[in-house]
Order: sequence, then C-alpha cells, then structure tokens
Amino acid sequence: MPDIYINKQSSVNSDQPKNKDSTIHQSPVTDHRLPGHTHNPLAAFCYQPENVKFETQDKGEKIILFLRKHPITNVQWVVIAMILLFVPPFILPVFPILSLLPAQFQTVGIVAWYLVATAFILENFFSWFFNVQIVTDERIVDIDFHNLIYREVSETKVDKIQDVTYKLGGVVRSLFNYGDVYIQTAGTVPNFEFLAVPRPEQVTRVLQELRIQEEQEALEGRVR
Repeated sequence: MPDIYINKQSSVNSDQPKNKDSTIHQSPVTDHRLPGHTHNPLAAFCYQPENVKFETQDKGEKIILFLRKHPITNVQWVVIAMILLFVPPFILPVFPILSLLPAQFQTVGIVAWYLVATAFILENFFSWFFNVQIVTDERIVDIDFHNLIYREVSETKVDKIQDVTYKLGGVVRSLFNYGDVYIQTAGTVPNFEFLAVPRPEQVTRVLQELRIQEEQEALEGRVR
C-alpha cells in the first residue's frame, strides 16, 4: 500500500501526559467510544485510525475519520467479474465459439480473456480502495484515484466549512446505512462530496463538532 495511506511509524502513546489546556479543551470527537475504530485495512469507515498517514499531513495533525465507499457498492462489478471468470469453463462448452479456430489460437483466446477479466477486477478494486476521504482535526482531504500514475487531491481547512448535510434514501442504503455527505466550504474548492460512505449521520456529526471546536479555538485565540 502506498505511503499516502500507511504510516510505518508507531502510533503515539495515548498514555503520555497532557498539558492543562489540552485537557480542558479536549474535542468531543476524540472519544474512542464512537463505533468505527478498527484495524481492518479494507474498512470503509475507520474512526481515529492508527498507522495511517497522507503525504501532506503536518506533524501533530491527527486523523479523525478515514472513509471510502461502502463495500456493498462493489457488488455490481464483482458479479460481472464472476461472470467473466466463469465464461471459459462453463459457457464455452455449451457454445463452442472458439472451436473453429486451431487449438493454439483457442488457448491464446482463453488466456487473453482471463487477462481482460483480471484487468477489469484490478481496475475496479483499486478505484474503490484508493478513492478515500480523510478528515483530520485541521482539514478535509479528498483523494480521487484515477489510475496508478495519476490521482487528484483536494483539501480545505475545517474552519472553512460552512454547511454539512447528508442524504440517505432507498431500501438498500437504509438497510446498510450508507449515504452521501455534502460539505459546503468557503475555500478554493467550494464543495466536497463524500459519496456512498458508511454512517453518514456520524460523519456529519464529527464534521460539525470539528467546526464548532475550530470556532471556539478562534474565539479563544488558540488558532494552530
């Protein structure tokens, strides 16, 4: 996994002493009782993830949420991939469309089919795995993965957030509890969209609490 996601350094020990100010003004979003803290590398919702970092992360900046699309959104391409993989052994004997070709060409055709199927699977998996949204105590980072050599990274400060809303509708989305979170900002990127992310209500609540915390720090002159 690229360094943009995995932090090879050990996580900071939470038992280290804190100064008086950090104890008094501790953010409510640092409460580990919120469900979602996991070590699963394939998790779509991870609250306060450990051993994770991104390229532009500042020293002392803490990741609050690590998000990607709900795994259920992969069902469509997984079904297509299964069909592609089962075509040669199950469909070709019934419809021998390659029987008119020499044996060597038949083998080449089957190998080429599996290569296309493998490329289809990898493209869709990487697109899901590396398209992530990161929420820290300082900013929002949206990473759009297009291919292995190109990705687009957008970010904005938490204090630029103006409004946060979410949409959760439909039987499937309600059953699996995932939806879209829309963030309106005053930054250079006016809108951020977290599409099909798990627990959109909790994501919205964390973002709102972070915004309130930043406003309180600004009023008290504790801007970092």
